[in-house]
Amino acid sequence: MVLCITHSNDFYTIDIVQQHLEKMGVPSYRLNTDEFATGYKLHYSLQQYGLSGNGQTITDAQISAVWYRKLWEMKTPDDLDAAYQSVFIREYKTFRDLFLHALQRVPWMNPLQADHAVCNDKLQQLRVAYAVGLTVPASIFTNDAIVVRGFFTRCKGEVVMKLHNALSKTMKGDGAFFPTTRLTAGMLGQLDLLAYCPMIFQEYIPKAYELRIAYIDGVCFAGKIPHGEGSAPTDWRTQTGGQVQWQLYELPAGVQQKLHQLMKGLGLLFGAIDMIRHTNGDYVFLEVNPQGEWGMLQKYLGYPIGETIAEKLITRIKNG
Repeated sequence: MVLCITHSNDFYTIDIVQQHLEKMGVPSYRLNTDEFATGYKLHYSLQQYGLSGNGQTITDAQISAVWYRKLWEMKTPDDLDAAYQSVFIREYKTFRDLFLHALQRVPWMNPLQADHAVCNDKLQQLRVAYAVGLTVPASIFTNDAIVVRGFFTRCKGEVVMKLHNALSKTMKGDGAFFPTTRLTAGMLGQLDLLAYCPMIFQEYIPKAYELRIAYIDGVCFAGKIPHGEGSAPTDWRTQTGGQVQWQLYELPAGVQQKLHQLMKGLGLLFGAIDMIRHTNGDYVFLEVNPQGEWGMLQKYLGYPIGETIAEKLITRIKNG
Protein backbone atom coordinates (compact mmCIF):
# COMPACT_ATOMS: atom_id res chain seq x y z
CA MET A 1 0.00 0.00 0.00
CA VAL A 2 1.18 3.52 -0.86
CA LEU A 3 0.37 6.26 1.65
CA CYS A 4 -0.46 9.51 -0.17
CA ILE A 5 0.10 12.50 2.11
CA THR A 6 -1.87 15.56 1.00
CA HIS A 7 -4.79 17.79 2.12
CA SER A 8 -8.56 17.74 1.74
CA ASN A 9 -8.78 20.32 -1.07
CA ASP A 10 -6.18 18.60 -3.25
CA PHE A 11 -7.60 17.30 -6.51
CA TYR A 12 -6.66 16.19 -10.03
CA THR A 13 -3.00 15.36 -9.36
CA ILE A 14 -3.75 13.16 -6.34
CA ASP A 15 -6.50 11.41 -8.31
CA ILE A 16 -4.21 10.64 -11.24
CA VAL A 17 -1.59 9.04 -9.01
CA GLN A 18 -4.06 7.01 -6.97
CA GLN A 19 -5.95 5.82 -10.05
CA HIS A 20 -2.73 4.68 -11.73
CA LEU A 21 -1.59 2.89 -8.59
CA GLU A 22 -4.91 1.03 -8.55
CA LYS A 23 -4.54 0.22 -12.25
CA MET A 24 -1.10 -1.25 -11.48
CA GLY A 25 -2.59 -3.40 -8.72
CA VAL A 26 -1.19 -1.39 -5.79
CA PRO A 27 -3.67 -0.04 -3.20
CA SER A 28 -3.25 3.46 -1.78
CA TYR A 29 -4.50 5.39 1.22
CA ARG A 30 -5.07 9.14 1.16
CA LEU A 31 -4.09 10.99 4.33
CA ASN A 32 -5.46 14.55 4.43
CA THR A 33 -3.05 16.15 6.86
CA ASP A 34 -5.28 19.18 7.52
CA GLU A 35 -7.89 16.77 8.91
CA PHE A 36 -5.46 14.65 10.94
CA ALA A 37 -6.76 16.04 14.26
CA THR A 38 -10.44 16.16 13.33
CA GLY A 39 -11.05 13.33 10.84
CA TYR A 40 -8.98 10.36 12.06
CA LYS A 41 -8.77 8.04 15.04
CA LEU A 42 -5.29 7.09 16.26
CA HIS A 43 -4.27 3.90 18.02
CA TYR A 44 -0.59 3.47 18.73
CA SER A 45 1.08 0.75 20.80
CA LEU A 46 4.52 -0.78 21.25
CA GLN A 47 3.71 -3.17 18.40
CA GLN A 48 2.10 -0.93 15.77
CA TYR A 49 0.80 2.46 14.72
CA GLY A 50 -2.78 2.53 13.49
CA LEU A 51 -4.96 5.11 11.76
CA SER A 52 -8.70 5.03 11.03
CA GLY A 53 -10.42 7.38 8.62
CA ASN A 54 -12.05 7.54 5.20
CA GLY A 55 -13.94 4.39 6.15
CA GLN A 56 -10.74 2.37 6.45
CA THR A 57 -8.27 1.34 9.14
CA ILE A 58 -4.58 0.94 8.31
CA THR A 59 -1.40 0.17 10.24
CA ASP A 60 2.18 1.16 9.57
CA ALA A 61 3.00 -2.46 8.66
CA GLN A 62 0.66 -2.29 5.63
CA ILE A 63 2.44 0.69 4.08
CA SER A 64 5.20 -0.12 1.58
CA ALA A 65 5.92 3.41 0.23
CA VAL A 66 4.98 7.04 0.83
CA TRP A 67 4.16 9.74 -1.69
CA TYR A 68 4.76 12.97 0.24
CA ARG A 69 2.88 15.58 -1.73
CA LYS A 70 1.78 18.19 0.83
CA LEU A 71 1.85 18.66 4.59
CA TRP A 72 -0.89 21.12 5.61
CA GLU A 73 -1.79 23.04 8.74
CA MET A 74 -4.27 21.15 10.92
CA LYS A 75 -7.86 22.21 11.37
CA THR A 76 -9.14 22.61 14.92
CA PRO A 77 -12.66 21.92 16.20
CA ASP A 78 -14.99 24.92 15.99
CA ASP A 79 -15.87 24.61 19.66
CA LEU A 80 -12.27 24.37 20.90
CA ASP A 81 -11.41 26.96 23.53
CA ALA A 82 -8.87 29.40 22.10
CA ALA A 83 -6.72 29.02 25.21
CA TYR A 84 -6.29 25.32 24.45
CA GLN A 85 -5.54 25.59 20.73
CA SER A 86 -1.76 25.65 21.06
CA VAL A 87 -1.82 22.50 23.22
CA PHE A 88 -4.24 20.80 20.81
CA ILE A 89 -2.04 21.51 17.77
CA ARG A 90 1.18 20.62 19.57
CA GLU A 91 -0.08 17.24 20.75
CA TYR A 92 -1.66 16.28 17.44
CA LYS A 93 1.49 17.29 15.55
CA THR A 94 3.45 15.02 17.87
CA PHE A 95 1.12 12.10 17.16
CA ARG A 96 1.25 12.83 13.42
CA ASP A 97 5.03 12.87 13.48
CA LEU A 98 5.13 9.62 15.46
CA PHE A 99 3.10 7.97 12.72
CA LEU A 100 5.26 9.38 9.94
CA HIS A 101 8.50 8.46 11.72
CA ALA A 102 7.30 4.87 11.95
CA LEU A 103 7.33 4.81 8.14
CA GLN A 104 10.97 5.78 7.64
CA ARG A 105 11.74 2.12 6.83
CA VAL A 106 9.92 2.39 3.45
CA PRO A 107 10.75 4.43 0.30
CA TRP A 108 9.50 8.03 0.28
CA MET A 109 9.01 10.47 -2.57
CA ASN A 110 10.35 12.78 -1.15
CA PRO A 111 12.12 11.83 2.08
CA LEU A 112 10.63 14.11 4.73
CA GLN A 113 13.88 15.49 6.13
CA ALA A 114 15.43 16.21 2.73
CA ASP A 115 12.19 17.79 1.47
CA HIS A 116 12.01 20.21 4.39
CA ALA A 117 15.73 20.99 4.28
CA VAL A 118 15.51 21.99 0.61
CA CYS A 119 12.36 24.07 1.14
CA ASN A 120 13.99 25.94 4.00
CA ASP A 121 17.33 26.74 2.32
CA LYS A 122 17.23 28.18 -1.20
CA LEU A 123 20.82 29.35 -0.84
CA GLN A 124 21.89 25.70 -0.50
CA GLN A 125 19.89 24.89 -3.64
CA LEU A 126 21.91 27.49 -5.54
CA ARG A 127 25.20 26.23 -4.10
CA VAL A 128 24.50 22.64 -5.17
CA ALA A 129 23.25 23.77 -8.59
CA TYR A 130 26.45 25.74 -9.14
CA ALA A 131 28.57 22.82 -7.94
CA VAL A 132 27.06 20.47 -10.55
CA GLY A 133 27.67 22.94 -13.37
CA LEU A 134 24.35 24.72 -13.69
CA THR A 135 24.31 28.47 -14.32
CA VAL A 136 22.79 30.39 -11.40
CA PRO A 137 22.10 34.11 -10.96
CA ALA A 138 24.27 36.24 -8.70
CA SER A 139 22.35 36.27 -5.42
CA ILE A 140 22.34 37.76 -1.94
CA PHE A 141 20.06 37.05 1.04
CA THR A 142 20.03 40.08 3.33
CA ASN A 143 18.27 42.65 5.51
CA ASP A 144 21.06 45.20 5.01
CA ALA A 145 20.09 48.15 2.81
CA ILE A 146 23.75 49.13 2.24
CA VAL A 147 24.56 45.64 0.92
CA VAL A 148 21.58 45.75 -1.45
CA ARG A 149 22.53 49.15 -2.82
CA GLY A 150 26.05 47.89 -3.52
CA PHE A 151 24.65 44.79 -5.22
CA PHE A 152 22.31 46.99 -7.28
CA THR A 153 25.28 49.01 -8.50
CA ARG A 154 27.34 45.92 -9.36
CA CYS A 155 24.40 44.51 -11.34
CA LYS A 156 24.00 47.87 -13.16
CA GLY A 157 20.47 48.29 -11.87
CA GLU A 158 19.29 44.91 -13.16
CA VAL A 159 18.01 43.23 -9.96
CA VAL A 160 14.93 41.31 -8.84
CA MET A 161 13.75 40.67 -5.29
CA LYS A 162 11.62 37.96 -3.72
CA LEU A 163 10.72 36.35 -0.43
CA HIS A 164 12.32 33.09 0.65
CA ASN A 165 8.98 31.53 1.61
CA ALA A 166 5.38 31.82 0.44
CA LEU A 167 3.56 34.83 1.84
CA SER A 168 0.50 32.74 2.63
CA LYS A 169 -0.69 29.16 2.41
CA THR A 170 -4.36 28.52 1.77
CA MET A 171 -6.42 25.38 1.46
CA LYS A 172 -6.95 26.03 -2.25
CA GLY A 173 -3.33 26.92 -2.91
CA ASP A 174 -4.31 30.50 -3.74
CA GLY A 175 -4.26 33.64 -1.61
CA ALA A 176 -1.84 36.53 -1.29
CA PHE A 177 1.68 36.15 -2.59
CA PHE A 178 4.66 38.38 -3.25
CA PRO A 179 5.82 37.77 -6.82
CA THR A 180 9.39 38.12 -7.99
CA THR A 181 9.66 41.88 -8.55
CA ARG A 182 12.12 44.21 -10.29
CA LEU A 183 14.05 46.44 -7.92
CA THR A 184 14.11 49.96 -9.31
CA ALA A 185 16.27 52.93 -8.44
CA GLY A 186 13.19 54.57 -6.93
CA MET A 187 12.90 51.77 -4.37
CA LEU A 188 16.44 52.15 -3.02
CA GLY A 189 15.36 54.77 -0.51
CA GLN A 190 12.86 52.35 1.05
CA LEU A 191 15.31 49.52 1.72
CA ASP A 192 15.51 50.25 5.44
CA LEU A 193 12.21 48.35 5.61
CA LEU A 194 14.28 45.21 5.11
CA ALA A 195 14.85 45.30 8.87
CA TYR A 196 11.29 43.96 9.12
CA CYS A 197 11.65 41.29 6.43
CA PRO A 198 14.92 39.98 4.93
CA MET A 199 14.69 39.19 1.23
CA ILE A 200 16.50 37.50 -1.63
CA PHE A 201 18.03 39.76 -4.29
CA GLN A 202 19.26 38.37 -7.61
CA GLU A 203 20.59 39.70 -10.86
CA TYR A 204 17.84 40.05 -13.45
CA ILE A 205 18.07 37.45 -16.22
CA PRO A 206 16.85 38.57 -19.67
CA LYS A 207 14.37 35.91 -20.79
CA ALA A 208 14.00 34.17 -24.09
CA TYR A 209 11.43 32.05 -22.23
CA GLU A 210 10.76 30.37 -18.89
CA LEU A 211 10.64 26.66 -18.07
CA ARG A 212 8.81 24.66 -15.40
CA ILE A 213 10.25 21.16 -15.17
CA ALA A 214 8.67 18.26 -13.30
CA TYR A 215 11.49 15.96 -12.22
CA ILE A 216 10.50 12.44 -11.14
CA ASP A 217 13.30 10.09 -10.08
CA GLY A 218 15.49 10.67 -13.14
CA VAL A 219 12.77 11.68 -15.64
CA CYS A 220 12.19 15.29 -16.77
CA PHE A 221 8.97 16.73 -18.20
CA ALA A 222 9.43 20.36 -19.27
CA GLY A 223 6.90 23.05 -20.10
CA LYS A 224 7.86 26.25 -21.86
CA ILE A 225 6.25 29.65 -21.30
CA PRO A 226 6.93 31.68 -24.44
CA HIS A 227 7.06 35.47 -24.38
CA GLY A 228 6.88 37.92 -27.22
CA GLU A 229 9.56 40.53 -27.76
CA GLY A 230 9.80 42.70 -24.66
CA SER A 231 6.68 41.20 -23.06
CA ALA A 232 8.11 38.77 -20.51
CA PRO A 233 6.77 39.39 -16.98
CA THR A 234 9.24 39.23 -14.13
CA ASP A 235 7.14 36.44 -12.57
CA TRP A 236 5.05 34.27 -14.92
CA ARG A 237 2.37 33.88 -12.20
CA THR A 238 1.48 37.56 -12.71
CA GLN A 239 1.01 37.20 -16.46
CA THR A 240 -2.15 38.88 -17.71
CA GLY A 241 -4.13 38.48 -20.89
CA GLY A 242 -5.54 34.99 -20.36
CA GLN A 243 -4.33 31.48 -19.65
CA VAL A 244 -0.60 30.78 -19.72
CA GLN A 245 0.10 29.10 -23.07
CA TRP A 246 2.27 26.18 -22.06
CA GLN A 247 4.30 24.50 -24.80
CA LEU A 248 6.02 21.13 -24.95
CA TYR A 249 9.78 21.39 -24.49
CA GLU A 250 12.68 18.95 -24.73
CA LEU A 251 15.55 19.79 -22.42
CA PRO A 252 19.04 19.13 -23.79
CA ALA A 253 20.53 15.92 -22.45
CA GLY A 254 23.35 17.83 -20.77
CA VAL A 255 20.93 20.00 -18.81
CA GLN A 256 18.89 16.97 -17.78
CA GLN A 257 22.02 15.24 -16.51
CA LYS A 258 22.97 18.27 -14.40
CA LEU A 259 19.44 18.43 -12.99
CA HIS A 260 19.74 14.76 -12.09
CA GLN A 261 23.01 15.48 -10.26
CA LEU A 262 21.35 18.45 -8.52
CA MET A 263 18.41 16.39 -7.28
CA LYS A 264 20.69 13.59 -6.15
CA GLY A 265 22.83 16.10 -4.28
CA LEU A 266 19.73 17.51 -2.58
CA GLY A 267 18.40 14.05 -1.71
CA LEU A 268 15.17 14.52 -3.68
CA LEU A 269 13.26 12.17 -5.98
CA PHE A 270 10.69 14.77 -7.04
CA GLY A 271 10.72 18.49 -7.61
CA ALA A 272 9.16 21.28 -9.66
CA ILE A 273 12.15 23.14 -11.10
CA ASP A 274 12.08 26.70 -12.43
CA MET A 275 14.62 27.77 -15.04
CA ILE A 276 15.08 30.65 -17.48
CA ARG A 277 16.50 30.40 -20.98
CA HIS A 278 18.69 33.48 -21.15
CA THR A 279 18.58 35.52 -24.33
CA ASN A 280 22.23 34.49 -24.79
CA GLY A 281 21.19 30.81 -24.85
CA ASP A 282 22.22 29.82 -21.31
CA TYR A 283 19.91 27.72 -19.13
CA VAL A 284 19.72 29.47 -15.75
CA PHE A 285 18.55 27.59 -12.65
CA LEU A 286 16.32 29.55 -10.28
CA GLU A 287 14.95 27.09 -7.72
CA VAL A 288 13.36 23.71 -7.05
CA ASN A 289 10.17 23.28 -5.04
CA PRO A 290 9.97 19.74 -3.61
CA GLN A 291 6.18 20.12 -3.29
CA GLY A 292 5.71 22.21 -6.42
CA GLU A 293 2.74 22.07 -8.77
CA TRP A 294 2.79 20.07 -11.99
CA GLY A 295 -0.89 19.54 -12.78
CA MET A 296 -0.86 22.23 -15.48
CA LEU A 297 1.91 20.40 -17.35
CA GLN A 298 -0.11 17.18 -17.39
CA LYS A 299 -3.42 18.90 -18.16
CA TYR A 300 -2.26 21.18 -20.97
CA LEU A 301 0.68 19.22 -22.40
CA GLY A 302 -0.43 15.63 -21.85
CA TYR A 303 2.66 14.57 -19.93
CA PRO A 304 2.17 11.34 -17.88
CA ILE A 305 3.56 12.91 -14.71
CA GLY A 306 1.13 11.35 -12.23
CA GLU A 307 1.53 7.96 -13.87
CA THR A 308 5.31 8.27 -13.70
CA ILE A 309 5.14 9.11 -9.98
CA ALA A 310 3.07 5.97 -9.39
CA GLU A 311 5.36 3.76 -11.48
CA LYS A 312 8.53 5.08 -9.87
CA LEU A 313 7.09 4.41 -6.41
CA ILE A 314 6.20 0.85 -7.43
CA THR A 315 9.72 0.32 -8.80
CA ARG A 316 11.23 1.46 -5.50
CA ILE A 317 8.91 -0.89 -3.59
CA LYS A 318 10.07 -3.81 -5.76
CA ASN A 319 13.72 -2.86 -5.39
CA GLY A 320 13.39 -2.73 -1.62
